[in-house]
Amino acid sequence: METRGRKLVLVVEDDPDILELLRLVLEGEGYAVTTAENGREGLDAVARARPDLILLDMKMPVMDGWAFAREYHARHDGESPIVVVTAADDARKRAREVDAADWVAKPMELDELLAVVARHAGAPAAPA
Repeated sequence: METRGRKLVLVVEDDPDILELLRLVLEGEGYAVTTAENGREGLDAVARARPDLILLDMKMPVMDGWAFAREYHARHDGESPIVVVTAADDARKRAREVDAADWVAKPMELDELLAVVARHAGAPAAPA
């Protein structure tokens, strides 16, 4: 995927509304974004283009976040940091379970999300 020097963020999320919101917000900030609706699609996306950051939902059909993280770490040795994005009561615990770099609890504040993304992926390019 041609990102023209922009940081690439992979969003793995089964809720289409949240997926689209995250895509729009991140692209609006200048990030390149690729999306997947489950862990299996997420692994395929990583194989196509290594992201600078992975935003990972935990409860998804086909392959959940736990299974994605196990496979991702086995195949790619944690090349890109994972940030867990979850509605679970203990987001920090979920992040520890999958050796994630950070977490964001749903419902999320967009400023908080963008700060976490910038911290782990780096600053975005200027919006197009």
